[in-house]
Amino acid sequence: MSASEKTEKTGKPARKDAPALGLVGMLRWCWTQLTKMNTALMLLLLLAVAAVPGSIFPQRVQDPTKVTDYIKNHPGWGEFADKIQLFDVFSSAWFSAIYLLLFISLIGCVTPRAIKHAKDWRKPPARTPRNLSRMPVHRQLEIPVADAGLNLSARGAIEDAARILKKSHYRVEIRDEENEHYSVGAERGYLREIGNILFHVAMIGILVGVAFGSLYGYRGQKILVQDETFVNSLIGYDSFTPGTNYNPDWLTPYAVTLNNFQVRYDRQQDSHTYGQDLDYKAELTVHDPQGGTEQKTLKVNEPVDIGGTSIFLSGNGYAPVVRVTDGEGKVAYEGTVVGITTDGKYTSSVVLKVPDAKPSQLGFVGMFLPTGDYARGTTVPHSVDSAPANPMLIFQSYSGDLGLNSGQPQNVYVLDTSKLQELNSMAQGNGIVLSAQNPEAVLPDNKGKIEFLGYKRYVGLDVRHDPGQNIVLYSFVVAFVGLIVSLFVARRRVWVRAHTADGVLVVEYGLLARGEDPRLANEAERLTDAFAAAWGLEFDDDNHDENEGK
Repeated sequence: MSASEKTEKTGKPARKDAPALGLVGMLRWCWTQLTKMNTALMLLLLLAVAAVPGSIFPQRVQDPTKVTDYIKNHPGWGEFADKIQLFDVFSSAWFSAIYLLLFISLIGCVTPRAIKHAKDWRKPPARTPRNLSRMPVHRQLEIPVADAGLNLSARGAIEDAARILKKSHYRVEIRDEENEHYSVGAERGYLREIGNILFHVAMIGILVGVAFGSLYGYRGQKILVQDETFVNSLIGYDSFTPGTNYNPDWLTPYAVTLNNFQVRYDRQQDSHTYGQDLDYKAELTVHDPQGGTEQKTLKVNEPVDIGGTSIFLSGNGYAPVVRVTDGEGKVAYEGTVVGITTDGKYTSSVVLKVPDAKPSQLGFVGMFLPTGDYARGTTVPHSVDSAPANPMLIFQSYSGDLGLNSGQPQNVYVLDTSKLQELNSMAQGNGIVLSAQNPEAVLPDNKGKIEFLGYKRYVGLDVRHDPGQNIVLYSFVVAFVGLIVSLFVARRRVWVRAHTADGVLVVEYGLLARGEDPRLANEAERLTDAFAAAWGLEFDDDNHDENEGK
């Protein structure tokens, strides 16, 4: 049906179809939607949601072994999760896309606002409205200049008002109007928008700093036993998490030796934390890349900075020193065994694997007790204090193939006993209990013996290199300042008009806030008092209220 036929039947002109947007129009519409502030907020929320899988699923960059085990234990779903990059969340295409869109959206939001504000800053205050009584706050003063003998004209009153407003940091402009009416327009609070812009620019800076740190930073963990040295190299770490674009060849070649570890315990009687550690510190020798050495003290929340990295003290514990002699009379292992602390008394889980033992490999699972003691009626000791007053070492021993040559990665703190032969255990009544009084135990079936030689302390080191942390810090400070300015600086406009009629000088003024301003009425009262002081006016409270209400 043609448009003319539609017009004849309905009697109304046919509605014209809207023209097609086209490619350029569509791109312009997409850009407009992307650069809206609510879009930026939605992307920020979406980025937080997108980061959740990174804490649920194992990440390949942190622990590839866990990723392999997860895929193996979850056939089908594990492979699908790998395809959609759930094991590489923070380097995935979809996470990067959200991050990039948020970055572009913030820039697109801030840039036009900054340009517009720069133009507004150079513009004169808005023109004086014709009817000031429509303003949210309006005041009017009627001054009988002839009767009071005041030498005050409308022009002079406006100049005085402009001077008063300028002292209050208003930008002012005096205007001559018709019929000997004069007015002044004033505006203040431009810093409010500057604070708003600074806040959003700082948010961009935070995004840049976080991105730079995640791309070119790294984080590593190392358990360092007393009298041992940690070298800042890839093989020196127990776990190492590099940034997406970080090359391990960039590691600064420094070294750290743990000389001593000091602990201060709670010895206050009747304290519910009696015997627990209150404070501890590690004495380090730092070897810098230039060959120099320096003594450093490492404390909790007081990191040691060296080579562009910060070394944090993240934990501590005991590492018993043992010697294992195999069935052939050869020393198969001698050294420290790191214990994992399990309670406040520093009872520590200990696992030792001895693959070099002959004729069969040996494995030990047990507990280290800093202050071992037997409770009444029990045959198994337990730790009664975290200080090493009576160190004891409890072991269950096993023999057989430890599975270290199977090609499957293993956790050094876990011993798989499913395929091993049990030699000693507390359940059998022949569990191994070693102490200073009984430092040696012989294994059954001529498998050898194990000796308790003492203990050492160890510390857990958390090494971080974040080249974007200063950017994030400074951006956060700028964001905080910008937020405070945008919250507490009021954007106000004031217009004052004056004219003389029948010997009476009429001065009226209106105030308008850009946004919410609960102190706008107080500002009007302050201006009233300032005008009265400038013109030598005196009026009682009733007359004051009457003039303000006009």
